[in-house]
Amino acid sequence: MELADYLRVLRNHWIAVTAFVLVAALAAFGWSSLQPKVYAASSSGFVTSGGGGDPGLDSLNDSLSKSRAASYVVLAKDRETASLVIDDLGLDTSPEGLVGNIDAAQTPDTVIISITARAGTPEEAQQLADAWVGALAQRVKSIEAGKSSGSQGQGMRIEVSESAQLPTSPVSPQVERNVLLGAVLGALLGLGYAVVRSLLDRRIRSSEDVERDTGVPVVGSVPDVGKTPGIFVGTGTGTGTAALAAEGVRRLRTNLSYMDVDNPPRAIVVTSPKQGEGKSTVAANLAAAIAGSGQAVTLVDADLRRPAVAGMAGVDDTVGLTDVLTGRLELVDALQSHPTVEGLSVLTSGSRPPNPSEILGSQAMRGVIADLSAKGMVIIDAPPLLPVTDAAVVAHAADGAFVVVSAGRTLDTELDNALGHLRTVNARPLGIILNRVSKRTVGAGNYGHYGYGTDDYVESTAGRRKGSR
Repeated sequence: MELADYLRVLRNHWIAVTAFVLVAALAAFGWSSLQPKVYAASSSGFVTSGGGGDPGLDSLNDSLSKSRAASYVVLAKDRETASLVIDDLGLDTSPEGLVGNIDAAQTPDTVIISITARAGTPEEAQQLADAWVGALAQRVKSIEAGKSSGSQGQGMRIEVSESAQLPTSPVSPQVERNVLLGAVLGALLGLGYAVVRSLLDRRIRSSEDVERDTGVPVVGSVPDVGKTPGIFVGTGTGTGTAALAAEGVRRLRTNLSYMDVDNPPRAIVVTSPKQGEGKSTVAANLAAAIAGSGQAVTLVDADLRRPAVAGMAGVDDTVGLTDVLTGRLELVDALQSHPTVEGLSVLTSGSRPPNPSEILGSQAMRGVIADLSAKGMVIIDAPPLLPVTDAAVVAHAADGAFVVVSAGRTLDTELDNALGHLRTVNARPLGIILNRVSKRTVGAGNYGHYGYGTDDYVESTAGRRKGSR
C-alpha cells in the first residue's frame, strides 16, 4: 500500500482509529492510577584514603580510591549491607527484598559512589538512601580495618558527600509517559484495524474504489440530500445540503455534455445495482438540470414495477408509458409538462403490466425512445439491474446507462455483477454516479425482494418513501 492508500484508509475509518487511541490512552491512565506510587532519593559518598600532603602520594591515593570505588559499588548491593540498614531503620523486610530497591553506581572517573533508594513515601526514600551510605561506610571501615598503607596513613574509607533530599514527586508510575505510550499503541492498533477492515470491506466508498475495481469512470458525485423534495434542481427548493447536491447534479450534466463529443448520447438509462441507491432521485434531478441549461428533455419512468417519477415530479400517473406501448394512447397525449421546471416533459409509467420485461424489450419501446430522442434528451428511470432484467433490456435500446451506487453501502461485487448484466446484452455503461458521498449509509437492503408493490414503495415529492432509490 502507498501513502495515499493509508491516508484514504484513515479517512474512511478515522472514527475507529480515534476510538482505539482514546480507549488505549484511558486504559493506560487507569492502569497507572492503580499502581502504587514510588519515590526515589539519592545520597552519595566519596572514597578516600585519608592522609596526604605529598603530591606524589596524593596522586597514588586518588588512583587507588577510584579503583577501589568500583569494588565498593558491588559491596553496596550485598545482603550484609542490606542487613545493616534493616537493623538501623528497624525495617520488617528481608535483605534480598530491600536490595531490589537500591541502585548503586560510581560516577565515571571520580571517587563518588551514588546510592539511589526507592520507597513508597518521600520520607522512607530519604531515610533509606542516607542509611545505605552509612551502612556502606561501616562495611568499608570494617573490611579495611587493620590494613596499613605505610606512608599513606589510614586505610580506605567512605565519607558522606551529599545527603538525600526529600523527593517532591513520584518516579513511578509515570502517568504522562504511560498515557502517551498507550495512545501510540492505540494508534498502531487502530491503523492495523483500519487496514484489515479496508481490505475486508467490500463496500464502495470513493471514486477511486470504483475506477480501481471496475475500470468504469465515475462521471458524477452527489452528496446525501436526506429528506428533501424529489426534484431539488431548478425548483427553488435547493437550500443547504440540497444546494450542494444540486451543484453535484449540474456537474454531472456538464460531464455528460463532454461525453463522446462526436456522437453524444441522447437517450440515457439511469439505474442501480439494487434498490435504495437513489437512482430515481438522481434521474429526476439530472433531467431537471438538463432542462435548466435550455435543452428539451423528457424524463421517462420505465420502472413499471415500482414507479416513482410521478410522485417526485408532481404529475398524474393515470396514463403513461404502458398505455403508449400497448397502443391505447398516442405518445404526444401521454407526455406532461413539469409544473415548475420549464422544458422538462414527463412520461410516467402508467398502469402496471404483468410482463414488464417483455413490454420494455418490445419494438414499441424502441420506437418511443427514438421519437423522444429526436426531439431532445431522454432520461429513463429504470429498475435496478440485479433483481430484474428490465434495466438491461432498456439500456440495450438506449445509448447507454448510468449506474448509481450508494457510497458506503453498495458492494463492489454488486456493482461488478450489475455491469456484467449490461455487458451481457451489449448495453453501454456510460459511467458510474456515486451517490450519498457525504454520509455513511447502513443496511444494504435485499434486492431479492424487489418486485411488485404499491403503498410500501412510492417515492413522494416530500421524500417520505419506503426506500430511497
